[in-house]
This record gives sequence, structure tokens and C-alpha cells, in this order.
Amino acid sequence: MKVLSVGEFKAHFSDVLAALQKGESFAVSYGKKREKVAVVSAYLKHNKKKPRKLGIWEGIASFKIAKNFKMTDEEFLNS
Repeated sequence: MKVLSVGEFKAHFSDVLAALQKGESFAVSYGKKREKVAVVSAYLKHNKKKPRKLGIWEGIASFKIAKNFKMTDEEFLNS
């Protein structure tokens, strides 16, 4: 992962976008100490839907939510 300062990030924004499309990731640093404040990566890389694991219950339990399941916000908050 390449680290860029905010100024470098702004100056080379088009190049950064092209590199992101190729799958690279960037950390953005800020201030005199060059503290990392953000990580920028391709949206498609993180937008993949993965099945959720049930933690310690994986392989033991399962669940299924009915397609017609509806619950209002108030019902959810009161449950």
C-alpha cells in the first residue's frame, strides 16, 4: 500500500483513480507527523457480498429470513 500526503493525493488524483481501478490501495497521511488518516481502495473490492458466518455456531446452527418479513423501526427498537 502506497502512502500519499494530502497534497500528493490532490496533485495526482487522476493517477490515483487509474491505480485504484487496477486494484491498488492508498493510505493518506496528514500533518507534520504524516499520520495516516484514511485508506482509499477500489469500491468493487469491498462491495462483494459474502455469506455471513455464524461464529462459533457455524456448521451447527442455521437461519433463514422469510422474504415477506417486515418490521418497522419502532418495532425493532422496542424488541
